[in-house]
Amino acid sequence: MANRPVHFIWLLDCSYSMQGEKIGQLNYAIREAVPEMRAVAQDNPAAQLLLRTMTFSTTARWHHQDPVPVEQFTWQDVQVDGMTNLGEALQLAARELDTPPMPQRALKPVLALVSDGVPTDDWKAGLRAVDATPWGRKAVRVAIAIGADADRTVLQEFLGNPELQPLDANSPKQLAAAIRWASTAAVKAASQPVAGSADVTMKQPPYAPPVLDDDDDDDVW
Repeated sequence: MANRPVHFIWLLDCSYSMQGEKIGQLNYAIREAVPEMRAVAQDNPAAQLLLRTMTFSTTARWHHQDPVPVEQFTWQDVQVDGMTNLGEALQLAARELDTPPMPQRALKPVLALVSDGVPTDDWKAGLRAVDATPWGRKAVRVAIAIGADADRTVLQEFLGNPELQPLDANSPKQLAAAIRWASTAAVKAASQPVAGSADVTMKQPPYAPPVLDDDDDDDVW
């Protein structure tokens, strides 16, 4: 059976507010999640999991521009720099969610957004650009809000489904749990064949984010 690609794209807030422990924990959590993503991919032999990473701060840029098979993927730490230009990041992602470059016979892509702040550019224009693409509309979307300052309204609109909520990561432990969930459950959901009716997928979310328990970490963001 020919593999059908699943494109997984991390959209990572690397603004200055992420400086210090947040960015350190983000790098650690994703690096530790990669082996679990490989395990999920092995359980879905009909799907080929391809990873990419984009960062956004004063500008948006690809951190891993070319899709890399998860078996060959090596995490490279991201660094903080400047503002929170989420809209630019979404515009950049939208260019990859059209057909082409995305093949018609792909499985649903995964867009995983992680942010701790408030966008500083026209994020709604970026979101409209994603929603205007065929694969952007079908994408499995995950949003992780880091700390109390994250704009959950923006993250909720990014999800595009009132039945889903952003995951709250208010401590290093919760961030690790959220990254782990986003890296595995969302891939499992995306690895399912695209249903014949788009309405079915919208009415019946194939996954739901977990409730992350409060922990006793002293380090709370």
